[in-house]
Amino acid sequence: MSETFRAFVAEKTDDGHVRGVRDLDVAELGEGGVLVDVAYSSVNYKDALAASEKGRVARISPLVVGIDLVGTVVESDDPAFALGDAVIAHGYDIGVAHHGGFAELARVPATWVLPLPAGLDPREAMVIGTAGFTAAMSIVALLDHGLTPDAGPVLVTGATGGVGSAAVAMLAGLGFAVTASSGKPDAADFLRALGAQDVVTRDAVSDVSKPLLAATWAGAVDSVGGTTLAHVLATLAPGGAVAASGNVGGAELPTTVLPFILRGVALFGIDSAGAAMGVRRRIWERVATDLKPADLDAIATEIGLDELEAALEEISRGGVTGRYVVALGS
Repeated sequence: MSETFRAFVAEKTDDGHVRGVRDLDVAELGEGGVLVDVAYSSVNYKDALAASEKGRVARISPLVVGIDLVGTVVESDDPAFALGDAVIAHGYDIGVAHHGGFAELARVPATWVLPLPAGLDPREAMVIGTAGFTAAMSIVALLDHGLTPDAGPVLVTGATGGVGSAAVAMLAGLGFAVTASSGKPDAADFLRALGAQDVVTRDAVSDVSKPLLAATWAGAVDSVGGTTLAHVLATLAPGGAVAASGNVGGAELPTTVLPFILRGVALFGIDSAGAAMGVRRRIWERVATDLKPADLDAIATEIGLDELEAALEEISRGGVTGRYVVALGS
């Protein structure tokens, strides 16, 4: 194994904030844990924040960006992981306060690592990635609440993003009638190909003029927050539920208690970064089986390390449709 490897690094310097691909030494990853020969990572909105001077996400400098990764074990101080094992790691402090997955090698604590489940190859795992895992967590929360396909239509907001596109494909695969909301008017064909039965504009899910609006949705997956989430709460059918995981539309929630006390709706907060290992194993097993989208290639665009800069800029602007998968293996 070479002592040097390529990585995408963000760093605060005396000359300002710099980021880009450079060579690192294995010793810069520290000691202990599980050393992974990274095959793939993926690009998430949080990565764009971590790589940005104004993102207020990165907590160390320099930082190898990338909040998720999949690859094979090349060293381990934990007998649970042997040389050559295929593993996934994402969330926790990876790519934020601990060197992450935009690198040919990554070292992470063994308690942050789980085996790649049967039914997924490494590339598929990162087409899913953190965003798809978040979508799956959201859907499982709704299913555990009792949501069934015969309950009525389900809304997915921010549907062209990583969480949204995965949620559309997963819900459609389970037989739900999915309505996808997007701010990209040219994305309707993409969303219908993923399984959406209907596509509406972002403006169509932004009305918050009344605390209760026409009961429309049996459930929803929301990755937007702000007025969009408030609208979803006001339009859920009695007993409905929404799983919320994002705040790209704002952290404020302009709503009232009325949807909760007059329609008995539920709001589930989804924290995929801090999910316990038992939860992760359960969700990944579902992703590898009944929640696995039928056509993962429809979601993914594959890039290399040298193309990351452009991808991070695009996701910062909200311009990405689907998922960027970063190929790192030889």
